[in-house]
Parts: sequence; structure tokens; C-alpha cells
Amino acid sequence: MCKTTLESPTSRMVETKVEKKGCCRTRWLWLLVALVAVFVAMAMSSKSSPRIALFGAIERACPCAWGTPKYSGIVEDCCCDYETVDHLNEEVLNPSLQELVKTPFFRYFKVKLWCDCPFWPDDGMCRLRDCSVCECPESEFPESFKKPHRLSLNDLVCQEGKPQAAVDRTLDSRPFRGWTEIDNPWTNDDETNNDEMTYVNLQLNPERYTGYTGTSARRIWDAVYSENCPKYPSQELCQEEKILYKLISGLHSSISIHIAADYLLDEATNLWGQNLTLMYDRVLKYPDRVRNLYFTFLFVLRAVTKAADYLEQAEYDTGNPNEDLKTQSLIKLLLYNPKLQAACPIPFDEAKLWKGLSGPELKQKIQQQFRNISALMDCIGCEKCRLWGKLQVLGLGTALKILFSVDGQENSVQMLQLQRNEVIALMNLLNRLSESVKFVHEMGPTTERIMEGHRSAHTTLITSWKKIWLQLVMIQVIAEIRLRKPWSTFENFPR
Repeated sequence: MCKTTLESPTSRMVETKVEKKGCCRTRWLWLLVALVAVFVAMAMSSKSSPRIALFGAIERACPCAWGTPKYSGIVEDCCCDYETVDHLNEEVLNPSLQELVKTPFFRYFKVKLWCDCPFWPDDGMCRLRDCSVCECPESEFPESFKKPHRLSLNDLVCQEGKPQAAVDRTLDSRPFRGWTEIDNPWTNDDETNNDEMTYVNLQLNPERYTGYTGTSARRIWDAVYSENCPKYPSQELCQEEKILYKLISGLHSSISIHIAADYLLDEATNLWGQNLTLMYDRVLKYPDRVRNLYFTFLFVLRAVTKAADYLEQAEYDTGNPNEDLKTQSLIKLLLYNPKLQAACPIPFDEAKLWKGLSGPELKQKIQQQFRNISALMDCIGCEKCRLWGKLQVLGLGTALKILFSVDGQENSVQMLQLQRNEVIALMNLLNRLSESVKFVHEMGPTTERIMEGHRSAHTTLITSWKKIWLQLVMIQVIAEIRLRKPWSTFENFPR
């Protein structure tokens, strides 16, 4: 006779607790295994990107894995390749331009800073009391300068509200001589109206971050692109319209690079430095923007070299003989450098444009588009941004004037007439573009590796935590089932 053994409730409770304790241990064991697997997977992640240490830190990549340059071959629509541009810019152009723009002649720019936006009403951008610009005392203006129109503090156009957006109008007493003033057909400003002009020392007002962001800044660029550079389908966009778009895109890229290269990282401590994230997100992430930067640089360089004879013979008289001789010498060194003439004699070939019966009409249309772009500079709500916007658009308009000033005549340069302000804007623009190209060449690859490494680390961490979460869910499900059913049920269950 078989005996039936009765289990007491207490013994069942003890066994249940033991089972639960065993399941908890199993659950934590699974979790530990999952965590180890995740970190092993992270350590074995992509070999081509910078290695990711624990907690997402990016280790220095092996130089042998960096590969070939990202941009190589001929710059699109130009007559020079990327490697040559980088080499000439580093060895010849950038050093000469850096010295040239510091000379008294190229240091001062005449600009109309007080003007109404012709396209939309004033935004009322002034938010802080110190957004107004304090003007120089009358004694600081040279006698030879036409006194600018004086506005009361209540009438001054205010900028975004950041002190770094204010323009420093400090001048010295070196006058300009020997230049006539004539309006540029490609730009909107009346350059002969001196009553509304003021002189600004560009060395005291560098192009950099000013705090001008948000809706107002975006609206300027949206208007430039949507109203003046429409993106037609490729088969409908003619060569001249493509070039206008690329010029504006290249200028936009250069401005973004200068903002990111000299950025206010910490307003509380007034810490300035490079914002590589901003530079990557606005320019380096988009190869076409970098290509357009190189195109715009070569386009403006072509204008300068085409006007070489005119620029060589121009007067750079500021009343300081030593400085004036230095300026003349730097101009000749830049224009007739044998390395530049040998490696890239014609950076851009403008002869292929404005051909056919519709050429004159198309030229007039694009000229009006660029005048609209010039007029949009009066809508910029930051005074220092407006200064550099006006200067660089005038410089680009001067390049267009040099390359397309006289129709149907081969010796158009001999008939060319430039005003002093146009030459100052042209050479300062070329220097701005040169600095941007240099920065992209030197810092671009490193910045891309860092940013792509950060993004790779971020993606890897998200993927890893998803795996951990799935493992935890599986462990929880298995544990709950095992608590409810005998172990024999799971003999064929994959472990």
C-alpha cells in the first residue's frame, strides 16, 4: 500500500520562496550577461570610425585610417582643382591677403548703416538698453571725410541686443585720395550719397558671432534663396542662374564658417572659441556647400586677377608714404605671383556666359536679382552683421561688375572704373573667402571625424540600450512564466 505524504502549507511556502529566489538569481545572471554582451559589442563596433571608449568618450583615431582627401579634382565650373587651391591659398594668397587688409587703405569701409528695410516693416529687434551704438566724437573724424548724417540715440537702428553686435567706429586721421565715386549697377546702395555714410574700421569690427539668430536671421536667408535664387529642376536652370545660386551659397557658407570659428562659447565668462558642432551642422555636413565655397573663392579671385592692370595702377594714397608703399607692394605681390600664374592662371572662365540672343535679357534679369539681394542687407537686424553683409555683397557685386562690365569687348578692363569702396570690399571679401577655405582645409577633416564619431557613439549607445531593454523584457517574461509553470515545461525552450 502506498503512503500518501501530505505537505504542510508552511513547506509549500518555503519551496515557493526558494523558487522565487532562484528565479531572481537567474534573472540577474541574465542581466549581467546582457550587459557584458552590450559592452563587448560596443568595443567591437565600426573600425573605420573613431573608437568609442566607455561612457561614449572618443579616442584618437589612427592617422593611417584617415584616407584620401574628401574633395579632389577640378572645382565644378572652374579651371582649378581643390588640391591646387588649397596649396596656393596656404602658401601665397592667404598670407598676402592677411597683410593687405590690415593696411590703412583697406582697413576703412564706407557704409550706410542707418536705413529702412524695403521689403517688410521694422521688427523692433532692440531688446536691451545697450543695443544702441555709441558714435565717435566729431574730433575723431578726419577733416577730409564727409561728415556722416548724425542721428539721435532714439533714432538709431538697434541690433539683436548683444553687446558684441555693436560696431566700433573708432577712426584715425589718414585720408583717402585719388578716387572717384560711381554707383555699382549690380548693387542697391547709392554710393555717391555721402550724407548717409559713415566710415568703419574693419579691424575693430571682425566678422564673428553676434547673437543675431532666430526668425529675423532666417528670414533674410529665406528671402535671398526663395525670392532671388529659386531652385528650378536641373533641366530648367540655366548656367547663369546656377552660378548666381552657387555664389550666394558659397558666401553663406563662408559667413557661417566665420561665425562658428569665432563663437561666444560662454557668455558668463566671455569665453570665445571654435564651435565645431555649428560649423559641421551648417556647412561641413553638406558637400555641395563646401564646393560652392571653393567656387565663390575662385570666382572672386578671377575678378581680382582680371582687373590686375587696373588695380596695379590705382592710387593707394592715405597720407602715410610708408604704409602706402607697403600697400602697393602687397597688391603687386598678390596680382603677379608667379606660382599663382603658373598653377591657376584663369580660376574661372567667364567668356562662356551670356551667349545667344537671350544673353542681354538674362543678364539684366540676374543683375536685378542681385540688386534685390543687396537691398535685403538693409533688413538685417544686427548692425555688425549688416556691416559685413553689405561689404561682402558689394565685394561680390564688384566681382560681377569686373567680369561682366562691358558687353562684347575683349579689352573691357581698360574701360573699367572702380571706386575705392568697391576695391576695399572686393579685397576684404577675397580675404574672408580665403580664410574660410583655409579653415575648411585644415579643420574640416578633423571636425567631420569628431562629429561623426559623436553621432556614431550616440547611435551605438541607443542601440545598446535597446538591446538591454529587450533582454530585460525577455528575462522578465521568462521569469514570470517559470514562476507559474513546472520546470519540465521549459526543457525544450532555448536557453
